[in-house]
Amino acid sequence: MLKKTLFQVHWFFGISAGLVLALMGISGAISSFQDELLEVLNPNVLRVEQRASGVLSLVELVSKLEAQTGKVVASLWVDADSDKAARVAFTPPPGERRGELNYFDPYTGQLQGEVFGQDFFGLNLQLHRTLVLGEFGKQITAASTLILLFFCLSGLYMRWPRRALNWRIWLTLDWAKKGRGFKWDLHSVFGTWCLVFYLVSALTGLMWSYDWYSNGVTKLLGDAPAGEQRKGGGGRPGRGQPVAEGPLPTVDYPAVWASIQSVAGPELSSWNLRLPPVAGQAATVYYLLKDSPHPRALNQITLDPATGKVGAVSRYADKSLSAQVLISNYALHVGSYFGIVGRVVMTVASLMMPLFFITGWLLYLDRRRKKRQIKTARGQLMRDVGTASDAPAWLIGFASQSGFAEQLAWQTAGQLQATGLPVRVQRLADITAQDLKQSHNALFVVSTFGDGEAPDSARGFERTLLGQPLSLTNLNYAVLALGDRQYQHFCGFAKRLHGWLAERGGNTLFAPIEVDSADSVALQQWQRQLGELTGGAPSMAWQAPAFSRWTLSQREWLNPGSGGSKVFLLSLTPPTAQVWDAGDLVEVLPPDSAVVREYSIASIPADGRLQLIVRQEVHADGSLGLGSGWLTEQSTLGASISLRLRRNSSFHLPREPVPMILLGNGTGLAGLRSLLKARIAKGQQRNWLLFGERNIAHDFHCREELQGWLATGDLARLDLAFSRDQVDKIYVQDRLRESADELRKWLAEGAVIYICGSLQGMAMGVEDVLVDVLGALEVARLVEQGRYRRDVY
Repeated sequence: MLKKTLFQVHWFFGISAGLVLALMGISGAISSFQDELLEVLNPNVLRVEQRASGVLSLVELVSKLEAQTGKVVASLWVDADSDKAARVAFTPPPGERRGELNYFDPYTGQLQGEVFGQDFFGLNLQLHRTLVLGEFGKQITAASTLILLFFCLSGLYMRWPRRALNWRIWLTLDWAKKGRGFKWDLHSVFGTWCLVFYLVSALTGLMWSYDWYSNGVTKLLGDAPAGEQRKGGGGRPGRGQPVAEGPLPTVDYPAVWASIQSVAGPELSSWNLRLPPVAGQAATVYYLLKDSPHPRALNQITLDPATGKVGAVSRYADKSLSAQVLISNYALHVGSYFGIVGRVVMTVASLMMPLFFITGWLLYLDRRRKKRQIKTARGQLMRDVGTASDAPAWLIGFASQSGFAEQLAWQTAGQLQATGLPVRVQRLADITAQDLKQSHNALFVVSTFGDGEAPDSARGFERTLLGQPLSLTNLNYAVLALGDRQYQHFCGFAKRLHGWLAERGGNTLFAPIEVDSADSVALQQWQRQLGELTGGAPSMAWQAPAFSRWTLSQREWLNPGSGGSKVFLLSLTPPTAQVWDAGDLVEVLPPDSAVVREYSIASIPADGRLQLIVRQEVHADGSLGLGSGWLTEQSTLGASISLRLRRNSSFHLPREPVPMILLGNGTGLAGLRSLLKARIAKGQQRNWLLFGERNIAHDFHCREELQGWLATGDLARLDLAFSRDQVDKIYVQDRLRESADELRKWLAEGAVIYICGSLQGMAMGVEDVLVDVLGALEVARLVEQGRYRRDVY
C-alpha cells in the first residue's frame, strides 16, 4: 500500500513539477559554466596579459579606477596571479541598490570595456532562482526543490531490489528493450546514476529557498550560534532590505591593504574587498590562499575601513568539517567542491533533468492510452449501465475462465440497454444472497471449466450460495451456458446453477441455452430470446472479432536435442498497432480450416511484437497437429498468419503491486512470461517463478532471459524442476512443497498465485500441494479473493 501511494504521489508531482525542475536543471547547468562561457564570448575583455611584475596593489588599483571614471569604488574582485580580468563595482547612485559593474586589467588598472552576454546570464540566473516571476516564482522553485528531494527518496524506495548489493541491478540499462520497458529503464536507471547529485543539489539549494531550513542547517553545522554565522558587516544591502543612507565611509587604502597582506600572508591567491555603504560600518574581505581546496573555501577578515584595524578573522582551515561544509554550500551545489570533474558531472546531471520529465510524461501517456484502448475494447457499455430508466435494473451475472463469458455478458447488457432497460453487470463472485433476493430479473452467462467444474472465480459462489436455502420466488431468470461437448459433464456448472435457482423458486424466462465452443447458432438463439423478452429485435448477430493478417517474423527453436517434442518461440508482427494485456490469449486460424487454436501470449505490446511459445503436437502416424504444425514448420518466415486477440481478464495482473508467485511447466511459460514482462516494466520485483520441464540441458526455455532477470533482481526467486535429470522425477509441485514456509510467508504478504500449463498433472498437483500446506478452506478463500488464478489446458 505504501509503495502504491508513493508511486501515485511520485507520478503526480512528476507531471506537475517536472517542467519546473527541467527548466531549473538547464538554467542551473548554464549558470555553472557562466564564467567560462562569457570568456569564450568576450576573450578580449575577460582575458588579460599575465605579467611577471604581478598585479597592482589595492591602493594603485583604486586610484586608477576612480581617476578613469570619476566614481567611488564600492568593491573589488582580484586574482593575484592569473590571466583573468578583475571586477569593480562602484557606489550606486542615491536611492539605488547596485552600482555599475566593470571589468579591468589588474596589472595596469585599465578598464576593459563592455561584456557581451551578461544580460542573458542574468536572466538565466533569475529563471533558475525565481522563474523570472519574483517572489511568487521563488516559492515555486523552492517547492520544486523539496519535490526533487522527494523524487530521490521515493524513487530509491520504489526501485530497491531484493539483491541490493548487485550493482548491475542499479546501474545497467538493457538497450534491447523497446517501448514502455525502455522508457522505464531510461527513467529508473539514469535516475539512479543521478540520484546522489540530485540529493546534493536539493539539499544545498534549499539553503536559498527557506529561512527555516537555512537557519536550521546553520545551527546544526556551524561552529558558532546561528545568529553569529552571518555576521561580518560590510557589503551592499540585500534584496528586501532598505537602502542605507548617509555619508560614504572614509577608507585608508594603504592601511586596509597592509592588513589584508598581514593576515593573508604571501600565499594570497585572490581577494574580494566589500566596503560598507555608509560610514561607521565595518568592511569585509574574502580571500583564498594558493592551497585552497576549492573556489568557495573562503577566509574572511572584518576590519575598520577608516583605520585598517582588523576586527575579526575567520579562516576556513580552522573550522570544523561541518562548518567547512556549510561555507562550501555553493561549491557543493555546482560541483566545484570536487574540482572541474565535479562541476562537469553536476552539470551533466542537471542537463539530464528534462529526460525524467519527458520519460515520466511518456510513461504517463502510455498508461492513459492503454486504459483508453482497454475501455474501447470492452465497449462503452459500462458508462451507461443503470442509467437507461428508473425501472429496476436487470442483474447480469457472469462466470468466465478465459474471458468469453464476460464478453457475452456485456453484449447481453448492450442489447437490453438498446431497448431502454437498465442493467447491472457483475461477476458471479461478487453477487450476494441479498442481490439475488432483491432482483426481479436476472440473466446468467456462465462457462464450465474442465469436466463440469465452476470457473475459478465462481468457485466461492458455488460453495457459499448454491447450498443456501434461499427463497427466490420473485426472481425471473435465464441461463446462457458455455462449454465443450468433448467433456463428459458438458456445461456442468451452468446446469447446477440452473437447477439450484429452480429449486429455490425462481421462474425461468426461457429454457437454458447451451453453447458448444462458441456455436454461433446457439448465440443467435439467445439473442432472439432476449428480443422476445424486451420487445426489441437485436440489431445484428453477435460477431466475434475478425481475424487479421499477422506476419511471422521470427521462429526460434528453444529445445534442440530434447527428448520431447520441439518447442518454438514465435514472433509475429501486426498489420497495424495492436494492444493487449499480459495474460491475454490469441486465436490462430490455420489455412483451409474452420477450427480455431488458442495460445497464451508470451510478450507485451512494449516489445513491439507478439510472441508465442508453441510445442509441436505429433500424432501417432507422425503427422503434425493442425495449428502447431502450421506455426512451427509448414509456414515460412514472412508468411501471413490469420490471428485475433482474445481478452482473458481472469488472468490479468492484480491491481495492487502485491508479490506474485508464478507456476508453470513446458509451454505454460508463455503466459507467465508476459506477466513477468509487464511486472518488470512497472518496476515490480517481488516475483517468484517455479518452472518445470524435462532436462535442464535442452528444455530450459528462455534460459538467458530468466537468469538475467534473476541477476538484476527483477525475479526475486527462481525454482526449477527438471523431471528427468535424476532417478526420482521432480515436478513443479514438488518444488512448491519444498518451499512451504516461503509460500506461507509470501501469501501472508498478500501474494497472488498464477498457474499456466497442463491441467492434468502440474495444475492438479499444485492444487493438491496448496491444499496440503494451506488447507482446503484457505485455498478456497484465495480463489474467492482473486488471489489464485489459472490459465490451464
